Amino acid sequence: MMDQYYGTGRRKEAVARVFLRPGSGKITVNGKDFQEYFRGILVGVQALEPLKATNTAGRFDAVITVKGGGPSGQADAIKLGVARALLEVDPAYRDLLKTSGHLRRDDRVIERKKYGLKKARRAPQFSKR
Repeated sequence: MMDQYYGTGRRKEAVARVFLRPGSGKITVNGKDFQEYFRGILVGVQALEPLKATNTAGRFDAVITVKGGGPSGQADAIKLGVARALLEVDPAYRDLLKTSGHLRRDDRVIERKKYGLKKARRAPQFSKR
């Protein structure tokens, strides 16, 4: 069987499953080309930062499935998934990925709405009379 490396990434409500296979650098997200999926979204480019950091940009094909959240959260989830998959490729990448902050899971999520308020902290407009 051919080599395949897997990494899971999460951010906000988004969950990304990243499969890296030796290849020419073709990246698909949910069956679409990477550029097409993240059309016009700058955060999308940052999702491939771990590949650039380890100089493996053209060596692997990535098949990514991502669900939940919005474009920004999905891009960050993909970034973490790619970084974790690269660790499976070569554990020597760990120091490089760690110092550049690609292995840290950003655990900030949306605060829940409280009763009597419009959002988590936004109170209804005060009316004197």
